[in-house]
Amino acid sequence: MKKRLKLGIAIALSLSVSVFIYSARAQGGKKSNKQSGQQYREWRMFGGGPENIHYSTLDQITRDNAHQLEAAWRFDSGDEFPGSEMQCNPIIVDGVMYATTPKLRVVALNAENGKLIWSFDPNEGRKPMGKMRNRGVMYWEDGAEKRIFFGFRHWLIALDAKTGQPVKSFGEGGRIDLREGLGRDPQGFMISNTTPGAFYKDMLIIGALTSEGLPAAPGDIRAFDVRTGKQRWAFHTIPHPGEFGYETWPKDAWQYIGGANNWAGIVVDQRRGLVFAPTGSAAFDFYGANRHGDNLFANTLLCLDANTGKRVWHFQAIKHDVWDRDFPSAPALVTVKRDGRTIDAVAQITKSGHVFVFERATGKSLFPIEYRKVPTDGVDGEKLAETQPLPALPPPFARQILTAEMLTTRTPEASKAALELFRKIRSNGQFEPPSFEGTVIFPGFDGGGEWGGAAFDPETGLLYVNSNEMAWILRLIEKPAPKPSELSGRNLYESNCASCHGGDLRGSPPEFPALVSLGKKYTDSEVRTVIRQGIGRMPAFARIGGDAIRAIATYILTGEDTKASSAESKPSPMDLKYTMDGYNKFLDPEGYPAIAPPWGTLNAIDLNTGKIVWKIPFGEYPELAAKGMRDTGSENYGGPIVTKNGLLFIGATNYDKKFRVFDKLTGKLLWETTLPAAGNATPAMYEVNGRQFVVIAAGGGKSKDAPGGSYVAFALKKEALRKDGR
Repeated sequence: MKKRLKLGIAIALSLSVSVFIYSARAQGGKKSNKQSGQQYREWRMFGGGPENIHYSTLDQITRDNAHQLEAAWRFDSGDEFPGSEMQCNPIIVDGVMYATTPKLRVVALNAENGKLIWSFDPNEGRKPMGKMRNRGVMYWEDGAEKRIFFGFRHWLIALDAKTGQPVKSFGEGGRIDLREGLGRDPQGFMISNTTPGAFYKDMLIIGALTSEGLPAAPGDIRAFDVRTGKQRWAFHTIPHPGEFGYETWPKDAWQYIGGANNWAGIVVDQRRGLVFAPTGSAAFDFYGANRHGDNLFANTLLCLDANTGKRVWHFQAIKHDVWDRDFPSAPALVTVKRDGRTIDAVAQITKSGHVFVFERATGKSLFPIEYRKVPTDGVDGEKLAETQPLPALPPPFARQILTAEMLTTRTPEASKAALELFRKIRSNGQFEPPSFEGTVIFPGFDGGGEWGGAAFDPETGLLYVNSNEMAWILRLIEKPAPKPSELSGRNLYESNCASCHGGDLRGSPPEFPALVSLGKKYTDSEVRTVIRQGIGRMPAFARIGGDAIRAIATYILTGEDTKASSAESKPSPMDLKYTMDGYNKFLDPEGYPAIAPPWGTLNAIDLNTGKIVWKIPFGEYPELAAKGMRDTGSENYGGPIVTKNGLLFIGATNYDKKFRVFDKLTGKLLWETTLPAAGNATPAMYEVNGRQFVVIAAGGGKSKDAPGGSYVAFALKKEALRKDGR
């Protein structure tokens, strides 16, 4: 399992300038003397710094004393609610921690003791409608002016970092509507910013979360003036007529297709002025009869000119995606050794368990990429790509094809049930087309790699990535289309909502919540508003008309099947013949994965050589461990931190709720503790008054786990500090 690391030549002075020092542009303003001394000793932005490598030079915690870590403080937001999550990677600037809660309150805390300094509630006293994801806030300063930016629903909001009050000069009263400026009716879709963007000069560059069904917003990548909120440029990820890539879509697709959006975050090479933005699938994700072609720039790593938004180069990892293979995280700006040369590169992980590595300036791959012929026997109306790219190196960090020999042997009953289902479905690797009988997606819709992203160690050239190894089943079904004479709340629900929330309203939690007993939490008016406007990944249904929306809301809230009339509408390319029957994991009868472990792994990959240095199972199920079935691995969300002096910190595991410290060279476990809820977030590391802290959001809420709303900070016990003479 574990392989010994063969130490090569350390990357030293050639990296220190480009990796360790924050530039003034990284903060969007002038660099103060204090900032110049903070060489990865604070956590001033999502991912730790402008390179997004999750790296720290702090060295108070070592291999020898990591076992003496303890909880230094805990902040309980009290904002958790059924189905909530908290995925925030907090930022720490000048001893103040800025973060969000499950209800998307923004809080400023004293980073030394966790005491609340201020709180801003964008809900304005209203209870939240559905799950609200947020992975962090953005900090900008110019002299004495300091701002916090974050996304809430369809708003981008600017706050004064000192007071937590809206900056009235930004947009309208401190916010801008992200639905505006996309060339479509702003009332016809939902859009939000859930992952922080990046600053360049006086611009904030961001992507957006869009719905995964139609109608959906287009995935434009946009730059806004950091002071006024005025849009400075936009890049159309679904090209307009005359733009590069337009011919890879039907001629009018730019007017109705949505998605191809950057929901995973953005990284900017400040010195070169290059934006690196990975994109997701086009909507609808799983059937593309209305978007024949390769579909640039969906599923693409984009390199853009930060000043203008113009394309510099691109790499499309999936052509005409029908497997929901979004790029799951922002890339890492790394520096590697090749043939005695130091190369500034960009490394991008994928849901399928691959790592692509490119020269930043040119887009040249540092490892060979093979375009392989793939199956094209899709369902009627579909036209799949004939080839897809796969890297020769590094090898995949997740298994690539599920076979009968890989099914669970946990119990005879589980094994029998898994084999019976497996024989009824297709399992032929990464690019097996979606089907009516069911197609295995492995790794599943939630990774391989996920939104926590990877950590990179410039000392060794190792990239660390945690991986999910779950199988899911994608099954297409014909989308019911009731006749006008048959329109009722139930029929409308089945044709518009059941593919995600289930025919029985029980959903596929936590991604698609159950709607059972919704009336105990929300009013009829509130439910109708969400159906009409959409929320998060859910599309807006304004076009079906108010009477149809009323009937659906009544059916959801009361079970009463009332008659409805539908808004007059012409045939639309958004009306597809097929949908999918839900997000279904391949599980045994007791709810455990129907495949053999490991169900999650932690990996160290040498980007200099393209070799996997070590791999270990990551996480476990406490009830199975109690029966002797240990180290199975488990689903995991949230990324790692690597330190200069040899440590790897990570939470992420769903079921055991652990926070762990590993030796970065070997994968040996050095310390672990149990969090109040699963730490499905990337931690942050910082120093205050000579003491090193690491903090993580304990938000839980994944895989039917209980939600939480706490931030827990760890530091060495004070007696350990005294012994060390610090």
